[in-house]
Amino acid sequence: MSFTAHDAAGVAILLWSADARHPERLATPFFHAAAAAAMDVPVELYFSAASVRLLVPGVAAGLRASAHVDKSIADNLREAVELGACLYACSDALAAQGLDPAALMPGVQRGGAVQFMARAIDLRWRALVF
Repeated sequence: MSFTAHDAAGVAILLWSADARHPERLATPFFHAAAAAAMDVPVELYFSAASVRLLVPGVAAGLRASAHVDKSIADNLREAVELGACLYACSDALAAQGLDPAALMPGVQRGGAVQFMARAIDLRWRALVF
C-alpha cells in the first residue's frame, strides 16, 4: 500500500515514558515506526526524558521486551532506522541525563519539544506518544 498526496505527510513519534528501566514498553514504538516506514511514510522518532539513554551505543542491545523474544530493543530500533525512520534527541533531556551528544549512536540529530510540536500541530502529520 502506498500513500498519496491526500494522506498523512508523516508520523512523529515521541518516546516519553519509554526508558531502559521498563524494557517491556520499548519494542512497540519501534514496531509502529518500522510499520509506517515500510509503508513509505516519513517517520521521525523523538527521544525525550530518560528515553535518550537508548541512543547510547550498547544500552538498547542489552534489553529485551520479553524473555520470550529473541530480538533486542536495539534490533527493533535498527529495523525502524533501516526502513527510513529518523532519530532526534532532545537537548534538554540529554543534559538532564548527563549525556554528551557526541556519545550517541551515529545518525542521531538534535531535536526536541519545538520540533515535535511543529509536527504535532501540522495537520498533515500524525503524532504518537509512548
